[in-house]
Amino acid sequence: MVSSTFAMEINLMKRIPDSLETQKPQQKIALSVYDVTAWYGDFAALHNISMSIKENQITSLIGPSGCGKSTFLRLFNRMNDFISDFRVSGTVKLNGKNIYSKAVDVVQLRKDVGMVFQKPNPFPKSIFENVAYGLRIQGINNKSVLEEKVEQALKQADLWNDVKDILKRSALALSGGQQQRVCIARCLAVEPKVILMDEPTSALDPISTARIEVLLNELKDRYTIVIVTHNMQQAARISQQTAFFYIGDLIEFSDTEKLFTNPEEERTQNYVTGRFG
Repeated sequence: MVSSTFAMEINLMKRIPDSLETQKPQQKIALSVYDVTAWYGDFAALHNISMSIKENQITSLIGPSGCGKSTFLRLFNRMNDFISDFRVSGTVKLNGKNIYSKAVDVVQLRKDVGMVFQKPNPFPKSIFENVAYGLRIQGINNKSVLEEKVEQALKQADLWNDVKDILKRSALALSGGQQQRVCIARCLAVEPKVILMDEPTSALDPISTARIEVLLNELKDRYTIVIVTHNMQQAARISQQTAFFYIGDLIEFSDTEKLFTNPEEERTQNYVTGRFG
């Protein structure tokens, strides 16, 4: 058992009332993996992973550096495909369909499964063109349609009021937190089903981090969100389920509160209480 003091700290870290975090009945499975092993050359980065992620919730992936979290995250939009010696076995599904099937349109997959990276990476373009980028790639060039979708995405990213009068200004002129929300808006503009986030607040100050966390809690009502984080307090604050990875193995996957306050595995308890990692 984890100490009652630690359990109390976890409860105090939660910002959202319990009534709002209650999972919807009979939540559907958005993402699932079955017996997945992944290699970089001869090195197995993931070992026989199986788990299912429910839609419209935030799932956190935690564990020490180099334990396979980011490799696992990138399975869902096949970003690992860009690595020449990467290979994977097993099954990865989005809404019940195997995304590693030869019939899968990878371009469409990456529209359905958007990604936000560790460091804000806006393009050297205007704020408007950053958000409209994915839409233009899809062949959408109608001015009124673009304006509507860009405004909608910026509002969803809680950035519209900050930038509505400076949309022609370079996105690179914004603060780090604002740049990251531009990247989130760019992802939202193409209306994905899933949003993957790899340490999205690690380069941000505490105030910007807090704004992103509040935003994620709002977005989960419309999107399935999977986030890699080294910040265990962040995982406890924002996620409904948490997976603990260690040296390529999935050690434990359960409701966030249970994993942090009453884990089943000794290695999980040792990690969340700071004994290693």
